[in-house]
Amino acid sequence: MNIEVNRINQSAKNDAAGFIGAVNEEYFYQLRKIAEEIAEHRDEKPVILLAGPSGSGKTTTALMIAGMLGKLGCTTHTLSMDNYFKSLTDEERELSALGKVDLESPNRIDTELLNSQIEDIGEFRAVDVPKYDFASSERQGIKLNLQRKAGELVIFEGIHALNPDVITVPDSRICKLYVSVRTRMTCGDIILHPSKIRLMRRMIRDRNFRKRSLRETMNMFRSVEDGENKYIMPYKYRSDYDIDTFMAYEMNVYRESLLDDLREMTDIPELSDVTEVMENLLPISCENVPRDSLIREFIGKGEFKY
Repeated sequence: MNIEVNRINQSAKNDAAGFIGAVNEEYFYQLRKIAEEIAEHRDEKPVILLAGPSGSGKTTTALMIAGMLGKLGCTTHTLSMDNYFKSLTDEERELSALGKVDLESPNRIDTELLNSQIEDIGEFRAVDVPKYDFASSERQGIKLNLQRKAGELVIFEGIHALNPDVITVPDSRICKLYVSVRTRMTCGDIILHPSKIRLMRRMIRDRNFRKRSLRETMNMFRSVEDGENKYIMPYKYRSDYDIDTFMAYEMNVYRESLLDDLREMTDIPELSDVTEVMENLLPISCENVPRDSLIREFIGKGEFKY
């Protein structure tokens, strides 16, 4: 699907609040239909795998679906597969800052621990879910103790959730979801690839919450894209549901935070198209974005706790 910048600007100019509300409601409707089907089959498939590339909005989408399932009478536990990352060594941290570590590799996941806990959860056995700290790039202790009860659902969200080399337990009792930005923005001759929209999300999130500069995030972009093409995209066909997380107003919101910095990064040709698209968008203040919006995952001050 493509959407023109002029069309977005017209909607933003006429009624920004109404535009944002309509986009959000369309997304909520999409998720509610999926939640209803998951709830219907909760006894047969109590484990939900939610995958997608970095910056796709996996975490918030998982929490939204969990909330909707709760309203349908389903108790749900949401776990990030990021917590199963192995700690980086000092050498790997230094190389990571230079974009020379494959942070997207499935080898970063402690697959033995992850799969054993998925099996234990399915069989109602208690597990100690680990906690990973991105600021230090270390796995630190226990995040929570979990023991699923009959009728309860557990959502695992992560970039490798559909990779059969990572998730090795039988999938007969698993529901699989794939989320990502699928819509392209057009501006004149420019067709902005969805990966660039996810890059903007990463830049804001990494600067706000992971202590990384925009340039550090950009330095990792090529390896991230390469990892997605090798480790994520080949398995999206395995999903039971595909979800487009593009919010038509989001780049207007990012404009205020990112445009000045992007204009200074002229030495990076990959950013020229997204910079031009942003220059042609009408700004929308982040104050207009509701706390339950998906993009609050990246700009902050949302209602969800991560």
